This record gives sequence, structure tokens and C-alpha cells, in this order.
Amino acid sequence: MNLLKITTNEANEQLVSARDLHKSLEIKTRFSQWAEQNFKHFRKDEDFTSVVITTVVNNGATRLLDDYALVLDMAKHIAMMTGTDKGFEIRDYFIEVEKKFKNNHLDTSNLSPELQMFNGLFQSLAKQELATKQLETKVDNISEIVALNTTDWRKDSQKLIRRMAQNQGGFGAYQEINNLIYEETERRAGANLKQRLTNKRRRMADEGVSKSKRDKLNKLDVISEDKRILEVYIAVVKDFAIKYGVEIDTEKQEV
Repeated sequence: MNLLKITTNEANEQLVSARDLHKSLEIKTRFSQWAEQNFKHFRKDEDFTSVVITTVVNNGATRLLDDYALVLDMAKHIAMMTGTDKGFEIRDYFIEVEKKFKNNHLDTSNLSPELQMFNGLFQSLAKQELATKQLETKVDNISEIVALNTTDWRKDSQKLIRRMAQNQGGFGAYQEINNLIYEETERRAGANLKQRLTNKRRRMADEGVSKSKRDKLNKLDVISEDKRILEVYIAVVKDFAIKYGVEIDTEKQEV
């Protein structure tokens, strides 16, 4: 019986989605309110971490949602705190999953002190190597993101957005992220990009430019005309790239 999907991270911790838990517990309170009420009893980045997931809405578009990855102990506590039969059922399920997980891993408690020492040393070195590789990847990623500037901004920003989309589910995510970046740019710059694009097309029509050329224009063409908005747009793309964990991998196919 699989009541909820449980994953394992690089630290060998079992994790469960907060949204999945909220749904399985049949909670009537809105997810955001439920999380605010319950998560204050736990430690961020230790008992739970923030993640972003994608979901497909009614019109087929992909939407980004905030979620949390909960360690199993936290998920058990929250399930028990509901005080419902469903809550205890899910808590018992977590306990059973935890038992099976532990049984599938080697018990080193009966090893000689020497072997236990070598096993602990090996585990410590393995964790250090993983942490070093993760840090190197993160530094490389941020270096490339920070390199985005006003010279090749159009090509580089679109490349970063495609990589964000790869992390979030593909083409639908690309459109969603692109729209969110435009919205945040408008908010920070205090500019209406849609209206500016309409005005630009009207001016070009008055100048006799063909409709086919006018239709090819997009908000990036508007952004390119205003240095201040361009700088805001580049800053927003950088912020989103870091937020959505862009991975620099030249072997991956771009969307």
C-alpha cells in the first residue's frame, strides 16, 4: 500500500511532499494557511526545505507552485497532530516505510571497532566529496548567471530561461516562467510592457511597416529600447535562475 510517494535525498533522508501530505490528510484548510499553522513548530532547512513544483491547470498551461520537502519525522508528527483516523493511518504508514528502509541498509553495529571506524571514515569522506561537488556546481552556475550582461542579454537570458524550464517540466514551464519574469520586470520597473508593445506596433504601422514584421515583435523588443527596463529585466532573470536552480550541463538538450 503506497499512501504517499516518498523519496530519498543525497543525505539518505526520506522525504515527503507537504502538498501530498496535505491532500492525503484530507485537510480542508488552504495549503498555505495549513503550512503556516504547522511549520512554526519545526526548523526550516533541517526538518523541511522549500521547493518549487509544477502542475498542469485546466487550460493545459503549466503553473509553478511552492511546496516543501518534509523529513519523515516531521511528516509523522504532523499526521499525528491532526488527531483523525486518517492522520494515524498515515503516521503508521510512515513508520512501516521507515522500518523497511532501515532493514534494506547494512547494520554495522556488530562490526569490529576497526571496521566501524573505517566505515565511518568512508561515509565521512563520501559526504565531503558530494558536498564539494555540489558547491563547485553551485559556484559554476552562479558564475554563469552573474555573467549575464547588456551585451548578449537576449540570447543569454533566453538560454537561462530554457534551463529553468528544463528543471520545471519543459515547454509549458518555459512560457509560465517567461510570463512571471515579465510580470516581475513590470512591477520593479513600473512599466506596462504590453501597452508599450501595442504602442510600438502602432507607430510602425503609421510608418508603413508591414503587418508580418509588426507581428514578430515581442516584449523583448520593447525592453531593448529602454536601458533602465533592460537592467531591471536582466536582474530579474538572474534572480529567477538562482531561485529555480539552473544547472549548467552542456550535454543536456535545450528545450
